[in-house]
Amino acid sequence: MLATLAAMEPATIAAFVLAGVVLNLTPGADVMFAMASGAQGGPRAGIAAAIGVALGSALHVTLAVAGVSAALLAIPGALEAIRYLGAAYLAWLAVKAWRAPPPDPRRGAARASRAIWRGLVTNALNPKVALFIMAFLPQFTDPALGPIWHQMAALGALFIVTGLVITGAYGAAAGWLGGAMGRASGIMGKVSAVIFGALAVRIVAQG
Repeated sequence: MLATLAAMEPATIAAFVLAGVVLNLTPGADVMFAMASGAQGGPRAGIAAAIGVALGSALHVTLAVAGVSAALLAIPGALEAIRYLGAAYLAWLAVKAWRAPPPDPRRGAARASRAIWRGLVTNALNPKVALFIMAFLPQFTDPALGPIWHQMAALGALFIVTGLVITGAYGAAAGWLGGAMGRASGIMGKVSAVIFGALAVRIVAQG
């Protein structure tokens, strides 16, 4: 992977990283999910959610490189089914967050593990991410440099790393803000529920 990146033009890599940073800095579904997780469970949960989102992105990159995403999304109704599954999952998270009691600081590790899993599932069930990766990565490849899939895998890894850092920062910041506002009161859990619900509506509406 490093050899593939070394063979690419530095200007191409710089342009790709810059584009990825700009895209990740713009709050989207992944950032909002990490922020909601952080607001509900603290900075550790926000960072854990970002790790889960990154794992979901790694899954999408792997499927795109293997050609599975294109084959799957070519099946009639597959895109709709995945989209509604993702929306239903977020709606379920919204209900759980609304009903959840104030977080217990002693259960930080459990909240983090749940946040990782939830971030992975949420990202994996977002077909917009699959479509974006399939459209974005090939723009920075060059057949003259070798197999396209090698380049897509290398660029995908860069995109995942930058996304993890930025999304994790958003999630941690939301967690610290939630603590400053008195997360123990349960207010931040309700805020998280509203964000999860809004994301579910957004996924359905964008179809």
